[in-house]
Amino acid sequence: MKYDIKIKEGLGDIHFDMPIEEVVAVLGEADDVETVDNATDETTTILHYDDGELTLFFEGECPTLQCIDISKTESTLLGKHIFDLNEKEIVKLMVSNNYFEQDADEEAWGERRISFGEGNIDFFLEDDELVAIVYGK
Repeated sequence: MKYDIKIKEGLGDIHFDMPIEEVVAVLGEADDVETVDNATDETTTILHYDDGELTLFFEGECPTLQCIDISKTESTLLGKHIFDLNEKEIVKLMVSNNYFEQDADEEAWGERRISFGEGNIDFFLEDDELVAIVYGK
């Protein structure tokens, strides 16, 4: 599978709002499956793929893909190998693609988070090195 991050759309051949069964048909069985009950009486199903360094979050009555957490270094975003870029280069890439609404914060666990609200995407960095991207539809 190509690890092409598509903002608000999905990753490679998987797309937001796909049901679990269709995602598993593309990616195969997950290495780990977790179910979490939310405060809103809704359940989140989480699929972990170790090889793809990928975690997928499914929600709803008929669970569909809502969020992706990826740390695969071969991933691309907007035509760039995103994990090769530092914070300044990530911000420049996003702004040059019309994602202007940004916020930055230091997380309690030590990572720096750069968020772009229009793209519903967060970049997590350690020592100016990208370690994970979390994004949704």
